[in-house]
Amino acid sequence: MFQILRFTILIVLSLTLTACNLPRGAALQSEIIKTSKSEEPQVAVYPITKDLLPRYAKWPSTGDVKHYSWIGKRRGPIGRVILPGDSVSIAVWDSSENSLLTAREQKVAQLQVSRVSTNGSIFLPYVGSINVGGMTEHNARQKIQDAFTSVSPSAQVQLSAAVGKRHSVDVVSGVNNPGSYPIEERDMTVLSALTLGGGAKESFENPQIRLLRRNDIYAISLGKLLRSPQLDTTLVSGDKIVVAEDERYFLALGATGKEEIITFPSDTVTAIDAVTLMGGLSDSRANIQGILILREYSARALRSDGVSGPANQRVVFTMDLSTADGLFSAGKFHINPKDVVYATESPVSNVRTVFGLIGSAFGVVATASSN
Repeated sequence: MFQILRFTILIVLSLTLTACNLPRGAALQSEIIKTSKSEEPQVAVYPITKDLLPRYAKWPSTGDVKHYSWIGKRRGPIGRVILPGDSVSIAVWDSSENSLLTAREQKVAQLQVSRVSTNGSIFLPYVGSINVGGMTEHNARQKIQDAFTSVSPSAQVQLSAAVGKRHSVDVVSGVNNPGSYPIEERDMTVLSALTLGGGAKESFENPQIRLLRRNDIYAISLGKLLRSPQLDTTLVSGDKIVVAEDERYFLALGATGKEEIITFPSDTVTAIDAVTLMGGLSDSRANIQGILILREYSARALRSDGVSGPANQRVVFTMDLSTADGLFSAGKFHINPKDVVYATESPVSNVRTVFGLIGSAFGVVATASSN
C-alpha cells in the first residue's frame, strides 16, 4: 500500500512540474508581452480603453495599403450635348413650291449625315458652316432652322445626334458585362456606368471602384458610393472603371473559431467585428481578458512619449472583454490591414488539463491496487 501511495505522489509531482510544458493551441498573454518589461523592450503594450482611444486614432495607419482620393460629384450638362466627333442627322421640311431644298412634290429633304468637326462645326448646303459644338439638340435645331429660313422662309428642321465613339467610357473588369459604353447623357455617373455593365460581381467582398482618368487613379468602395449619392461623380470621355475585391485583410490566430486570413468585409472593421469574423472565441480555451492585436508601425511613426505615436515599432494592443469599458472600447478600435488578432490561451485550461491527468493517474493507481 505504501508503494502505491508513493507512486501516486510521484505522478502528481511530475505532472505539476511539467504543467507549463503541456501542449497548447495558443500562447498565454504573459508569454507574449513579457519582453515589454525588459530594459530594452521589443514591443510596446497598450490597453484598449475609452481614455486611450482618442490617442490611438491620431497614430499613422499601417498595412502598406495605398490610399487613393475620390472626386465628388460634378454637375454635368442636362440632357445630350453635341460634341466633336458626334454624328448629326438633319431633315428639312419645306412646303415652298420653289424650294431650293426639296424637289417638286417632295416635302422633306434628308441631308447627308454630318460629323461634327474638332472645332464643333458642321457644313450644310446653301448655309455653310454652323457651329453646334456644346449645344443641346434643341438649341442646335433652332439655330440651323434660323439659318435655313434665309434660304426658304417656310423651312422646318428636324435634328438628331448620335454619340461618337470617342465619347464613351470603358467598364474594364469586375462586372458581369464589361465593355465600352457611349455617354448618351452627358451627366452619366459611375453608378450609371456600373448599371450598364451589369453591376459588380456578386462574389466580391466589399467591392472597390477604381476610376482611371488620364494619368490619375481615384478609388472608393461601392458601399460608400451607394450610401453617399453626392460622391457619384460625373464621368468624362475616356474614363475607365475597374471593380476589384478589397485587398485589405487581417490574420486571425489563437484560441478562436478559425485561424486564417480574413478579408475586410466593409470599409472599417472594429476589434469586436474582428472577433466575430474569427468565429468567436473558444469557450474552453480562450482568455477573454487577453485578446491581443499585434501591429507594426514604421520607424517614422515612433514617439518617445508614446502620445502622438507608439514608443516601439512593434505594438501589442490588449483587449479585455470581461469589462464594459473593454467591450465598448473594442467596438470603436479600428483594425488596420495586416494586423494580427490573437486570442491567448486561458491559464485555467492548463489547470483543467493537469487535474484531468491527475484524475487519470488516480484511476490507474486504483486499478493497480485492485489487482
